[in-house]
Amino acid sequence: MALQTRYLLAALIALTYLVFCVMTALTYRRAQRRQQAQWAGAGAGNSDAATVLLAFASQTGTAERLALQSAQSLRAGGMAVRVLPLDQLREDDLLGSRLLLFVVSTTGEGDAPDMAATLAQRMGAVSPGMSLPQLQFGVLALGDRSYQQYCAFGYALHAWLGRRHAQPLFDVIDVDNGDDGALRHWQHQLGVLSGHSDETDWSAPAYGRWRLAQRRLLNPGSAGGAVYHLQLTPLDLPAPSWQAGDIAEIGPRNSDQAVQSFIQALGLQNETTTLAAALASRLLPHEAAALQALRGLSGADLLARLKPLPHRAYSIASLPADGGLALMVRLMHQPDGRAGIGSGWLGLHAAPGQHIDLRVRVNTAFHGPQGDRPLILIGNGTGLAGLLAHLRQRIAAGQRRNWLVFGERSRQHDFFHGEELQAWLADGYLQRLDLAFSRDQAQRIYVQDKLRQAGAELQHWVEQGASLYVCGSLQGMAAGVTQALQEILGEAALQALAEQGRYRRDVY
Repeated sequence: MALQTRYLLAALIALTYLVFCVMTALTYRRAQRRQQAQWAGAGAGNSDAATVLLAFASQTGTAERLALQSAQSLRAGGMAVRVLPLDQLREDDLLGSRLLLFVVSTTGEGDAPDMAATLAQRMGAVSPGMSLPQLQFGVLALGDRSYQQYCAFGYALHAWLGRRHAQPLFDVIDVDNGDDGALRHWQHQLGVLSGHSDETDWSAPAYGRWRLAQRRLLNPGSAGGAVYHLQLTPLDLPAPSWQAGDIAEIGPRNSDQAVQSFIQALGLQNETTTLAAALASRLLPHEAAALQALRGLSGADLLARLKPLPHRAYSIASLPADGGLALMVRLMHQPDGRAGIGSGWLGLHAAPGQHIDLRVRVNTAFHGPQGDRPLILIGNGTGLAGLLAHLRQRIAAGQRRNWLVFGERSRQHDFFHGEELQAWLADGYLQRLDLAFSRDQAQRIYVQDKLRQAGAELQHWVEQGASLYVCGSLQGMAAGVTQALQEILGEAALQALAEQGRYRRDVY
């Protein structure tokens, strides 16, 4: 009897273990399906070329989380997105995609995450491999600057794709230990791609207090949008420091008129002025249906429903030694004709002397070259701001081997800071100044055309160790400049300059 009991107990234990294994397997399969559904997202089973492919390589889960968050941002802008872990990325995906974004970690001293091991081996192969001229790509590289090989896998991936003839949308965005500023920069680039720039910041900048000391219209009479020079001075001490290439993140505000119109539309005139002050920093809907959905809410409930205004980023045009922080801001307009969130605040609504929320973000990817190597600066429009800062920094250091190629519409109206540039040319701080004013002749001339005209001289400067820095519009100018430089220097040589840090871009 005792023996039968032991057999029965053993059978029950075995059955229990079998049930446990089956339940574990089913739970795992359900978790896998949920994860795959999360990666794919609503309607993202498409694999056509119009779908954005977003691949991640994660060791601890951070890259996966950011990839999913990135996919949500793109879908909010109406784009179809397919999310894949890097170990599921196939050659057909690379050959069939037009737009591919990577969110990748680096582990230890420059190693790829485990799920990227296969791709890392392919990247290290001696054979040329596939050609991807149809592919545009961007890389968000996660790492820890305390390691010597900081973000090495992300940079290696960017370089490998460049050697495969794929076209980078922007330089690598590297993230040191989850740096919020770098992640906001990535979010900004996602907004540029999707055309949806109103999404709330993933993390709000810790703004300092600045004062708008001066606003001056730089292009009266221009056929293009108004461009303003703004001078800001810090109210908090000690004053922040920065260097050429760094970025100003601005916390915009709605105009008083827009806030009052919104309050009246909802019948909230009897609310306190505290509500109006809070609404100044919120995204205010204008569509009738959206307004109707908000009617009848208390002030507190209303604020809980409305998203904060997202930040806006601008290249800094000055140095701390200049006595303030200078910006160049072009007035933009939304589809319904209203002024842009950031440019409307800075260019139209903020009064001189008014408090401006601002944070300086370090942008090491666009810091100047070390030593006195020659520098060729290329840009258009308000991209001149970032180039001016580099010129001022080099002039302060006594470095004269500077060449500026700048483009705009009309010399009469759009030669921003022209007197200053001409003075630097006369004094020898600019060795060469090439100007492309596209509308001043029957045939349109752009900065890339000026580069081709000066191809032999540009080649000579590069042979002398010159770096090339590009700042300005992503659409049109950046791609045109890359093509011209490939024609002049050769695609392999331009890729080598990028890998050496001698070809850098700050485009938007």
